[in-house]
Amino acid sequence: MPTIGVKRDLLFKVLGKTYTDTEFEKLCFQFGLELDEVTSEKRMANKELGKTDIDIDESEEIIYKIDIPANRYDLLCLEGLVLGLKIFLGQMLPPIFKAIKPTHDKLIQLKVLPDTAKIRPYVVAAVMRNLYFTKDSYDSFIDLQDKLHQNICRKRTLVSVGTHDLDTIEPPFFYDAKSPEEIKFVPLNHNKELTAVEIMDLYSSHIQLKQYLHIIKDSPVYPVITDKNGVVLSLPPIINGEHSKITLNTKNVFIEITATDLTKANIVLDTLVCMFSQYCKEQYSVECCEVVYPDGATQLYPKLDYRKETILVDKVNQIIGIHEQGEKIEHLLSKMSLKSELKSSSELVVEIPPTRHDVIHPCDIYEDVAIAYGYNNIERKLPLTNTIGNQLPINKLSDSLRNIIAQAGFTEALTFSLCSKEDISTKLGFENVSAVHISNPKTLEFQVCRTTLLPGILKTIAANKKMPLPLKIFEVSDVVLKDENTEVGARNERRLCAVNCNKNAGFEIVHGLLDRIMMVLEVPRASSISDNGYSLIKSEDPTFFPGRSATICFNGKSIGKIGVIHPNVLNMFELTNPCSAVEVEIETFL
Repeated sequence: MPTIGVKRDLLFKVLGKTYTDTEFEKLCFQFGLELDEVTSEKRMANKELGKTDIDIDESEEIIYKIDIPANRYDLLCLEGLVLGLKIFLGQMLPPIFKAIKPTHDKLIQLKVLPDTAKIRPYVVAAVMRNLYFTKDSYDSFIDLQDKLHQNICRKRTLVSVGTHDLDTIEPPFFYDAKSPEEIKFVPLNHNKELTAVEIMDLYSSHIQLKQYLHIIKDSPVYPVITDKNGVVLSLPPIINGEHSKITLNTKNVFIEITATDLTKANIVLDTLVCMFSQYCKEQYSVECCEVVYPDGATQLYPKLDYRKETILVDKVNQIIGIHEQGEKIEHLLSKMSLKSELKSSSELVVEIPPTRHDVIHPCDIYEDVAIAYGYNNIERKLPLTNTIGNQLPINKLSDSLRNIIAQAGFTEALTFSLCSKEDISTKLGFENVSAVHISNPKTLEFQVCRTTLLPGILKTIAANKKMPLPLKIFEVSDVVLKDENTEVGARNERRLCAVNCNKNAGFEIVHGLLDRIMMVLEVPRASSISDNGYSLIKSEDPTFFPGRSATICFNGKSIGKIGVIHPNVLNMFELTNPCSAVEVEIETFL
């Protein structure tokens, strides 16, 4: 949950009313926010230095630290917070945001060149005209960009924002991708021209910017935005150029947003222009820019789309637990910046403004009604039906087995549900294994969902090789298996896996554990695979030593494996002592 810091006196000045700390905390709660802390800049600085028990001096500026829901991007700055609170308090109506298309000869173009598809394919843009900045609004403008970068932009990996003084550059603008050596410009707050390579070296030790360098550093081409004369505006997502930096005197702001996710780019652009277009001469209006794609297609941004959602009055009352007429719900929604119209006594048409990208489902509208109504005002009731909470049978069985195995001298481990492809295939002696793949893995260690618990336990033993032998580790958890018969194409399966690592393999240890588990579960030993009960059938498995493995069968069905782990597998997991293992699917016993 992001936290914003706003100056108390400035906040009260814009709201037009002074509150005590307790009153403002109550107002935040009513609006669905939380006043986390009352502090000051000096106190915040001392906390960063590790100093405690610092009192607030009366002469210091008081800062309110407010927790904002992660999906309310419109509340991440003073402007959005004040706008939301004023509407909530009935001091103003929700503004109408307009995207104005200028005449053809004044329409600013941003031309996308083909090479950008290699690194950061999407770009959107807008212009705010006749803007006036104060020191506070300028700081808020910069701070909102930073808050968005850390939140929805995922530290600039998905989206990055560049803002420029339009009067210092000349359209049309060009979005291209060039080799690092070709890109030369003066970076923000510097006075010397550098190549992109030199810029990356310069910021490799920078406290803030070094965390973004990895996004493009290893790419053969870097994204770059230039104007008609070749002046570099920015090197997304790292740094803007000094030439076009905005100042307190800037009147016209050109905003360019590059991204790997076009939807999130639109959300960020809408949020920026909606929050700060109130400082334009024509309030809540922003000028469109035309993005021209390599194939000749064009698109105007920002869109500032208003969309409509229909909800039922009875459904709202049922979900929240209230009994209100359509007119009252219409009024409650208006307090949350959602203009609505009562089409009939049972149906409401709700208009979603471009500031409320968090509203993606009727449930989000129901939540806003509940907030505006007041959670403390909802009548407390006992459920209409009596129910008895109980543990899921599979979880109850899992807990029982954990106790039994622990009593047998094994230590429980909890390993990752994701692993590399090699962990479940080549390291275990298999060529290919069908598994659920992660579409965009961030690391080679987490590429697929595990299909067996064994690799995780072997990794755990490898990480604890210095511990005294024997190492007896077990885990009772889920694996993920592909299944075309399910809705999502995969299913979870609860399994038990135990490994004994010692100077000798100790097959009798895991075999005895298996017998103990079956005895507690009252599963008889079957003399043959066709009889009821469990039996061991000799098998050959590349994970286990030849002639030292078996398939565990229950009522004629294979439910697991047991054996001495093959030396090649041990080498793959960097283990030097022999191991034996048993892995069983336990849902069969329910």
